[in-house]
Parts: sequence; C-alpha cells; structure tokens
Amino acid sequence: MSSVVRLTVAQALVRFLAAQHTERDGVRRRLITATWGIFGHGNVAGIGQALVEHADLMPYHQGRNEQAMVHAAVGYARQSRRLSTHAVTTSIGPGATNLVTGAALATVNRLPVLLLPGDTFATRPADPVLQQLEVPWAGEVSVNDCLRPVSRYFDRITRPEALIPAALAAARVLTDPAETGAVTLALPQDVQAEAYDWPAEFFAERIWTVRRPRPDRAELTAAVRALRAAERPLVIAGGGVKYSEAEDALRVLAERAGLPVACTQAGKGVLPFDHPHDVGGVGHTGTAPANALARTSDLVIGVGTRHSDFTTASGTLFRPDATLLNINITGFDAHKQAALPLVGDARETLTALTEALTGTAPAATAAAVSPAPAPWSSARRDWQGSVAAAYATPDPAARPTQTQVLGVLDTLVTGDDIVINAAGSLPGDLHKLWRPRSSDQYHVEYGYSCMGYEIPAAIGVCLAAPGRPVWALVGDGTYLMNPTEIVTAVQERLPLKVVILQNHGYASIGGLSEAVGAERFGTDYRFRDPDGHFTGPPLPVDLAANAASLGMRVLRAHTVRDLREALTDARAATVPTCVYVETETADSVSGAPPAQAWWDVPVAETSTRPSAVKAREEYDRHVTARRRHL
Repeated sequence: MSSVVRLTVAQALVRFLAAQHTERDGVRRRLITATWGIFGHGNVAGIGQALVEHADLMPYHQGRNEQAMVHAAVGYARQSRRLSTHAVTTSIGPGATNLVTGAALATVNRLPVLLLPGDTFATRPADPVLQQLEVPWAGEVSVNDCLRPVSRYFDRITRPEALIPAALAAARVLTDPAETGAVTLALPQDVQAEAYDWPAEFFAERIWTVRRPRPDRAELTAAVRALRAAERPLVIAGGGVKYSEAEDALRVLAERAGLPVACTQAGKGVLPFDHPHDVGGVGHTGTAPANALARTSDLVIGVGTRHSDFTTASGTLFRPDATLLNINITGFDAHKQAALPLVGDARETLTALTEALTGTAPAATAAAVSPAPAPWSSARRDWQGSVAAAYATPDPAARPTQTQVLGVLDTLVTGDDIVINAAGSLPGDLHKLWRPRSSDQYHVEYGYSCMGYEIPAAIGVCLAAPGRPVWALVGDGTYLMNPTEIVTAVQERLPLKVVILQNHGYASIGGLSEAVGAERFGTDYRFRDPDGHFTGPPLPVDLAANAASLGMRVLRAHTVRDLREALTDARAATVPTCVYVETETADSVSGAPPAQAWWDVPVAETSTRPSAVKAREEYDRHVTARRRHL
C-alpha cells in the first residue's frame, strides 16, 4: 500500500511544483523556480500559507501589480529559453482579472507561465461573496473564465483530488514547445485550504523531457527539392530559432547554402549583426536590404516564425509567385501562408536540411564561411552607413534624438548586455538599427507589443541572468502604464537600468495618426487650450522625480555629453538606476530611416478632412499590392 501525505490543496500544489524539472540535451533545470504573489482574501490563507509552510522549497517574489508579475515571469521564461518559468498567485476578483493582459502576451509569444488565481467558493456557503461576478444563467462562471481564451490550458480545481490530473496537465503544456503559453489553474479559496490524503508519489521528482522532434522524411525531401530549385532564397528567422538554441545550426546552413538571413523582432540576434549573411530585420520595421531581398525572393524560408502582418508587410512583401517553406515545431504555424510545411524542432530540422543539401554532417563544416562576397554585401554596407548616420552625434551639447540615445548606448554595450523593449516607436528603431552582439541581447516583445512590459520583464531577466547588465528602454507613455515594479527591483536589490525617453506623448501612435489622417489627435501630453483641444503647453510631469520616489537612483541627461556619462555610470551601477533624458522630437531631426515596407491600418473611406482624404488615397494604392500565397 502506497504511503500518503496529508496536506492542503495549496500545500500539495507548492510541493508538486517544487519537484518538477525540464531536461533537454542532457541538461536538467527546475521548471518553476519561484512564485510571484500579491495576497488578498482569495489566496492569503491558501497559497499564501503554503508558501510559508514550504518556504524552503519555493522562493517567493512580492509584486505590486498582477499584470506586471506575469510580465516578470514571462521575461524570466524568455531568457531561460522556455525551459524554466515562474508561477503567479493572485486573489479573486480584480487581482485575477489583472492577469488577463499578461496571459495574452505569454500565449501570443508562445512563452510558458503558470497562473494561480484565487476563485470564489466551490461550496457556495454564501452567495455572492466579496468580489464575485454573478451570472444569472450560469452559476459556475466566475471572472476567471476570462482567462480561458488567453490560456493554453485552463482548469478550475473544485475538488482536492482533481488537482492531481490538472497539475500534471499543466506541467505537460508548460514544457511542450508546440503547446506552451499561459497555463491557468483557478483555485477556489475554500478548496485551497481543504486537506486531503495525497499519494506520496505525487510529490516525487518528475522530469519532463523537452522534445526535439525531427522532420518527416517526405516533408524534408520536398524542402530540399524546393531549396535546390530556388534561385533567390531568403531565410526569415523568428524566435523559435532562439528557443531551440538553433543559432549555430542556422549559421551553418546559411554559410553552406549561401543563404541571406533576415529576422523578425523575436528572431533578431540569431546571427550577430556583423555576420556576412545577416541582412537585418524584415517587414514594416525592417531594413532596406532585407526587404529588397524579400520582394525578389522566389523561396521564403521561415524558421520559427508566426508570419505576423509586420513580417509580411500585411501580405504585400513577397512575390506573388514566391513559394513559402515554414520550419516550425507546430503544424499550426508551419502551414501558414499555404506554405510547404516542415514540422520539427528548429535545430534538428536545420541540421537535417544542411546534411540533406550538402551530403555532409554539419558538425564537420561548422567553421566554413562562403568564400566569395555575397550579392547582398553592398546593400548591407549601405544600410550600416544609414545606421551610422542615425547614430551620429555631431554636437555633444545638443539634446539627443531617440536614435542618438540608441547610438550612444550602442557604443557602451558588449555581448553581455540585454536590451528590453516592447511598445511605442522604439521597437521600429531598434529593429532597423540595433546591432546585436549576442543571440539573447535583443529582447523586444512585439507579438503583443504591450506597453508596460519592459520594467517587470527586465526584473525577470535580471533574475534569470544575474551579473549581466539589463536595460529597460521606455518612453514616457510606457512608463506611465506600469512603473510600479521599480519598487520590486529596489526591494530585490537588482541592478536594473531603466532609460526613460521623455517625448511628452505617444510618439509612435502620433506618427501613425498623422499618416492615416487622424492628425495626431489625442497623442500629445498637453494642457487643454481655451477651445478644449490638447494643444496647450506640455504637462509638468517629472518622471525622473517619480522614479526617484519609488527608490531608484536617477541620473538626468540634458545633452548628448550628459547622456554618455549617465549611461556609462548606469552600466557600472550595482543598484537600480534610471537615466532620464528628454529627446528632440522634431521630425526633421529624428534620424530614423523611414519604414521600408507597408503596414495595413485601414483609413476612413469617406471624410471631409483633407488629411484623411489624402491618407485614404495612399491606402488604396498600397492595398492593391496585397496577395494571398496559395
């Protein structure tokens, strides 16, 4: 007869999670390395008590905002290549619904995070209870059901014994590279505290092998045939290359087959910027060399990418007769754009493809480089000239532009630094201009492009990569969305570096607004004028003082010279440090190259405003180039 252990549901869950591990390529890691939590009446006596009971098994981090805790867990998971992550516990009601945005971000980006929201009483001793949503036609519905569409797995644990299959299913999804994303186990507050006799085997150490499936032979043969027939092939590398640790396999294939490699936001850095086969970002925020190749390519090889509208320029970037070949661990992504699918782990599939093409094991040719200059070499040099021009700082006493801020930072970083961003105008500038020195230096979340991601995600990265300089680059709009986790960085004594670029408004959407005929309406942070419009002076908001009030050391930079000194100081700092800089916002001096490809944002079909009429004419011209690849 097997032994049993009497624990509450919450205690059992914590003990179970502490015993779960992943293993890939012979390397074992703990799956859930810590739990984030904000406690309320819906989890304090359950998960909260369990974390006290088993403090030796499960480290705890105190958050200030539930959405931000998810972002921190996601940042940790991304830096850990999806092999480890964090759990997040919240109370019921608003604490639980605050998880939704973070869960959506995790699932959109295929990144694992475990969500443990409290839920209303399963036994319904009083109905309704505090913060309960009442649905007249469905008594079992709670606000936690809004997490269903943004979770890769959802379960509500209404009986203690139901935890066993649910916990195993949660771990399975978290560790499956083809299924992973947000996983939600909703925990009614009474069930959390209920005791049960658990089989001891439930708490035994369990190893979840992270599979590396090899491609199907027939699909591989078709892919090799397509590549050999192609005259102008192009690789588009996505985040799946990084999560598979397939950078070397991609490099070898590119070198042996003579392939240019473009990258999505998630894939940027799979090759260092100075590698001769790297042509930079592709799509709406991409580089001129990459987009020129994409427009003329007869075979587009996507590796670990979702082919979002930014990548495909809303379906206008590739030739009408181009063939797409998608290498992806999920059949869902591999079949997009009616592509030739090649389903499998990125590293294993690229290795098999190289061997099939060359007849030589990739390991034997790992050091080989194309002997002759590539046809795209001249375009690469020209683009690097554009980058240098955008980064140039001819007047050290001038207020810097946004691209000059990036340029100064570029001169200071090494391959150890990690740069984090998600929203605003910075992702476009970074995708076009940033020069990554290592595969994990560039961390831009652009699947959900969530304002407020940067600071908490940077905390997660700091925890996953201790000792490395971690930079959170934020505009004033993003900062105002979610600055609260600065307190957490201070509490944890993490040497996070936050760079606040103050441009007094939503600069990115302001530019888009102007382009689509909306005349920058509602995008500047200004006082109302006598007519009721927001065209008065800039608001007297001091974000540097705000950051200081939350416990950060703050360095103010007024000029390019100040900026260089402040960034140098921040990089060496051992405490959370903020560099605050007001940027020059005039379009004539922004320095950023214009968009190299279109993005579909529908424009008003009829209007009395000349700007909207003109924008619609431009829209109609672009939309005719859209095509479906069938």
